[in-house]
Amino acid sequence: MNRRRFKSLAATLSSVLLTLFGLTVLTFLIGRVMPVDPVIAAVGDNAPEDVILRARTEMGLDQPIPVQFLHYVYQLAHGDFGMSVLTKNPVAQDIVRFFPATFELATAALLLAALVGIPLGVWAAVRQGSFTDQAIRVVCLAGHSVPVFMLSLISLLVFYSALDIAPGPGRQDIIYDGMIDTVTGILTIDTLIAGDFDAFRDALAHMAQPVIILAYFSMAYIARMTRAFMIDALKGEFVITARAKGLTLATVIWGHAFPTVAVQLVTVIALTYAGLLEGAVVTETVFSWPGIGQYLTVSLMNADMNPVIGTTLLIGLIYVGLNLIADILYRVLDPRVK
Repeated sequence: MNRRRFKSLAATLSSVLLTLFGLTVLTFLIGRVMPVDPVIAAVGDNAPEDVILRARTEMGLDQPIPVQFLHYVYQLAHGDFGMSVLTKNPVAQDIVRFFPATFELATAALLLAALVGIPLGVWAAVRQGSFTDQAIRVVCLAGHSVPVFMLSLISLLVFYSALDIAPGPGRQDIIYDGMIDTVTGILTIDTLIAGDFDAFRDALAHMAQPVIILAYFSMAYIARMTRAFMIDALKGEFVITARAKGLTLATVIWGHAFPTVAVQLVTVIALTYAGLLEGAVVTETVFSWPGIGQYLTVSLMNADMNPVIGTTLLIGLIYVGLNLIADILYRVLDPRVK
């Protein structure tokens, strides 16, 4: 048993290390194959030739590719993603500054998506083939089919522009700008720490539209997967036995069938969370949300490659990390998996 677990752990670790190596190589190549000269982006198009050559030497771009890669790995190992041409700050510092806004948005969206999507998926499975099941499937299909940017634009047009019942783009009204001290970077928490409940309500109001849109997109996937898992679980012999014993439907569903699919949902929710942290790029751009997505978009549009590479690497690490956590939890929670 121990030997089998050791082999499984070694295989998982090898897979993670190989993925990280591939991610490192990919981000390195992005900076080399993109039709943007990082030296020109740093010093400007009109810089003298000697300035360009000196900058190229200082940045190590005059070295052979293998040497550049080793230097790149060394920098990553020390948390150095280079400097941003736009902000004039280290990319790592910018990421620490912008990521909490994305984390706040994605976490709120995931909680809402799970709280709505899981019960909907269970309900659809229990009422399989009924009108309720078909209606839920249509709602979920629409959530996967309609582009997020379109939903975002429609939401702003209807609730902000036409009805005037929602705040506009941004993370908070301008009257609160600079009034809340940054402690965690998560505005809702920082406003509570400051004891400013008006600012807290304003932060929640600005979160509402992007959170609901991201939650709808994620809820559609969670509900569909929950439905598929529950349909298989409800066909199990243990469920048939529970029904034969005269147990209530709620007890059969939530006490016997659902616990068997909860373990599978751990992986679904973990990967959904990673997708939210990455997929918030479009939503943040539409709603002018100052998170990592908007930082990436602005940097890409201005050919500032160090932030592009740094954020791409961060998103990849999030995927790898959450996938690893989901795999570990799957093995811990399900005794059948060795």
